[in-house]
Amino acid sequence: METGRDTDTPVVCCQEIERVYGGAASGLLNRFRDHTQPTVTALDDVSLTIEPGEVVGIKGPSGSGKSTLLHLLAALDTPTDGHVHVLGADTTALSTSARTALRLDAIGIIFQRFHLLSGLSARANVALPLIEHGLPKPDRRNRATTLLDAVGLTDRATHTPAELSGGEQQRVAIARALVTDPQLVIADEPTGELDTDTGTQVLELLTESATDDRAVIIASHDRATLDATDRIIELRDGRRVS
Repeated sequence: METGRDTDTPVVCCQEIERVYGGAASGLLNRFRDHTQPTVTALDDVSLTIEPGEVVGIKGPSGSGKSTLLHLLAALDTPTDGHVHVLGADTTALSTSARTALRLDAIGIIFQRFHLLSGLSARANVALPLIEHGLPKPDRRNRATTLLDAVGLTDRATHTPAELSGGEQQRVAIARALVTDPQLVIADEPTGELDTDTGTQVLELLTESATDDRAVIIASHDRATLDATDRIIELRDGRRVS
């Protein structure tokens, strides 16, 4: 879906972001130091810029801050300190409803755990984001069918998630993330459940979707997946090391 964004503007720009979880307990518990909640600094002083057309890999061991960073870039969360600009919008200054609208209009998210609706067919799951865009049902159906074909699931369109393998569910999730033609695609381990051939096919689809006005961010532990990106950002202990 078109947003009319200036393609000279970075898709993502993070400035010295920090994300801390926990902290001092409130109310009566503040009177007792023993009840102070421990803090965890998931991200510490991380800055990065991602331009239109880039495919950027995010790597790091478990606990390095990858998931937290993805949540911030996807406007699912806001930093404790610093600023996250996505498609020119400072997400720290947006209301919850405005961040929801930003995600709907311009961000496609591929969750590691898929988050498919069990009562809907593969095609209906893919088409779901298009309802909020106001597309007529025939157009939603055609667009979803096209994306399912692109991920090799034409013959599984009417199957529910329970009738699909893990790899097939992952491909449905990828098709759903791309169905609105977003300007930012964020993928968390998109090839983790796929065999080598299917993973290669899906990776090609993701990397080829990075056009002049779109960027793709892929978090992965898989070396072959990261090798397909234009550059890699590495996190360790919540800080950027490369």
